[in-house]
Amino acid sequence: MVQTADGGAGSTEVATRGPSLMYVVKQVELAARSHMDELLRPAGITALQYTALTVLRRRDGLSSAQLARNSFVTAQSMADMITSLERRGLISRRRDPENRRAMLISLTDAGRELLATYDAAMDDLEERMLSGLTHRQRRDLEAYLNRCRTALSDIPPH
Repeated sequence: MVQTADGGAGSTEVATRGPSLMYVVKQVELAARSHMDELLRPAGITALQYTALTVLRRRDGLSSAQLARNSFVTAQSMADMITSLERRGLISRRRDPENRRAMLISLTDAGRELLATYDAAMDDLEERMLSGLTHRQRRDLEAYLNRCRTALSDIPPH
């Protein structure tokens, strides 16, 4: 028996609520990251590092703060990540000609080669994730997720 807001007895049906959409989105993200980490283990990089490298492939010459925002990590995490990726020769830093105190980050040829090595595997993982959806549903899902991202953030789509 469910008690109503006024203290009276309500229906004998107990309303069961499934997981929230926020929960489901997080579960998808965690599952995808786990699969990505497994795929990337031979390369010695994490899914978060891979994400940062793919951001740089799309938008070369970002500052550390811009890269952190677009890679969904904190500035401190990005600083550590940049050090690691630079040490491995996957990225390089150069002074910003318009702001000598700022450094701009770019992929190196080794970084591009690493991404190219994993492009097919990541495409296969995405295909696996979307395998139960029609072409139209896939396009709609992408559009809906981009709208959700826009509603919650001032980060432009990339």
